[in-house]
Amino acid sequence: MCSVLPQRTVCPLSGGMLFPRESTSRDVKHLSGLWVFRADKSPSRSLGFEKAWFKSRLSENGPVIDMPVPASYNDITQDSSLRDFLGWVWYEREVVVPASWIQNKEIRVVLRVGSAHYYSIVWVNGVQVAEHIGGHLPFEAEIGGLIRKDPTRPCRITIAVNNTLTLETLPPGTIQHMDDPTMYPNGYFVQNTYFDFFNYAGLHRPVLLYTTPTAYVDDITVVTDFSDNIGFVHYKVSVQGAITVSLKVTLMNNDGECVASSTEQEGVLRVVDVNLWWPYLMHEKPAYLYTLEVRLTGDGEDVYALPIGIRTVEVTSTQFLINNKPFYFHGVNKHEDSDIRGKGLDWPLIVKDFNLLKWLGANSFRTSHYPYAEEILQMCDRHGIVVIDECPGVGIKDIRSFGNASLTHHLDVMDELVRRDKNHPSVVMWSVANEPASEMPPAELYFMTLIKHTKALDPTRPVTYITNSNYARDKGAPFVDIICVNSYFSWYHDPGHLEVIPIQLNTQFENWYNRYQKPIIQSEYGADAVSGLHSDPPMMFTEEYQKVVLQNYHNVFDQKRKQYVVGELIWNFADFMTAQGITRVMGNKKGIFTRQRQPKAAAFILRERYWSLANQTMLPSWTKYIPEHSVCPHLQPRQP
Repeated sequence: MCSVLPQRTVCPLSGGMLFPRESTSRDVKHLSGLWVFRADKSPSRSLGFEKAWFKSRLSENGPVIDMPVPASYNDITQDSSLRDFLGWVWYEREVVVPASWIQNKEIRVVLRVGSAHYYSIVWVNGVQVAEHIGGHLPFEAEIGGLIRKDPTRPCRITIAVNNTLTLETLPPGTIQHMDDPTMYPNGYFVQNTYFDFFNYAGLHRPVLLYTTPTAYVDDITVVTDFSDNIGFVHYKVSVQGAITVSLKVTLMNNDGECVASSTEQEGVLRVVDVNLWWPYLMHEKPAYLYTLEVRLTGDGEDVYALPIGIRTVEVTSTQFLINNKPFYFHGVNKHEDSDIRGKGLDWPLIVKDFNLLKWLGANSFRTSHYPYAEEILQMCDRHGIVVIDECPGVGIKDIRSFGNASLTHHLDVMDELVRRDKNHPSVVMWSVANEPASEMPPAELYFMTLIKHTKALDPTRPVTYITNSNYARDKGAPFVDIICVNSYFSWYHDPGHLEVIPIQLNTQFENWYNRYQKPIIQSEYGADAVSGLHSDPPMMFTEEYQKVVLQNYHNVFDQKRKQYVVGELIWNFADFMTAQGITRVMGNKKGIFTRQRQPKAAAFILRERYWSLANQTMLPSWTKYIPEHSVCPHLQPRQP
């Protein structure tokens, strides 16, 4: 592991993290479905290791239950102790591996875990094959040699997952032990967190097996540019397991026709009459994707096809530019959160959410407050939804979380995040933290190191973190490319006083811009509203109050977006679950949709605004490309 010093540059990565795709040389076997599950409820939470549960079937060591994967385990049963469980839980699945995988020693068999919260250890047939710190990002292990040792037995996969958070994890947290026997049971402890969402845990994303040849394409890095009608695709291919490398790199349009090719491992592909990747509602043909096919021959054959979009991103002192055109973020913040599934990947929910985003006229969202599933980013690539990609650096409030151990982990997480998401055209910015205690003296060195490291990993995208601290005391703001500010005037500040919003919001923008001369995104704003609760005049927690808060913010946005404000992201897209507390009634209710994705009154206010904003930048000829169900009837195409 690299030492943690301010001059640290880029840690060499152990390998690529290409999304598993089937091809003529690769197979994928999904392991979604029912797994065997057991929580280690021993006082020390270490019984599973003491008794070596991984050495035999879990059912031989005690009672087990069914558990769906992918899903959070918290809301699946009626057991309240499991809902709020802290410590190790154990998953198990026996897999029948295709005979061809076993017999053919010229292929690799890779086990991939899409996400496990937050610390996980993996065994195959009782042998440890992987260990990973951190949730939200994938990790892998090559297991071909192991399962071939005894090809007659099933492949038994055991995964132990621990959701405990410490001051050195992302997100951070602390464990508090309650030792007063007159007040609490013996050995009682709780997890304290510094974020406002439920600490869901488990195997949240797909677990799968996939194969590659022993000589294989390990990684691809793509950077794009254009000049006039010529597109440029700068690519670099990493190959493993081959003594000699023979490649054919082919770029195909969305009709499958070759538009450029090369036989070099690294180079530039030139595309005549290029179709650029444009955001939704910014062009008549948004989200145009090419396919970069890499074919490895020689010691063996491997084929990998990577969807790519050709586009550029640039930031000036007052604008955010995509393809040299001003882009204004009108979108949402989201959570991976839903009934029963928790943070588990759920395709019906994903498709529903994208339909709602388009219905709203939203062109962007931020992955608050952690990286979302790769499948969601692929949807963004295909639909033209722009993404601010955020790491799990939420709740860094304790001075001890700015130490070297925390920074080391944070840098490693950014390595993993950039390695996974670097080729998505929808990702236009990296966010390295949300609302840290950036006024603390250690924050300056911490964020200088973190932001410089991220820029070294990817010089093509701007870097930010989300702030809500005083502009004059923020230690990290000098190093970011864009100022992203969260504020909740008339909610957390001056609650109930709607008249203060125009004054305080204007002051916020002027102070930040005058000090740093960087474009600003209002990265969060909003108010809780309980669906169906009404009051006139508006009162807090009613749908009317939420509407008026939004309208007051919008009035100021309309003044400042003509100067240096480049975006507005509502908090939040949908209601979501939080820890229990006196300020939350079954979760955070700031969504413009309920947790079940039904609209509140604010959704219609936002829809009218977003389509109006889009209408101001559309060319008249583009309106025929807009989905019919998405157009607000009273909006007319902008006249030339």
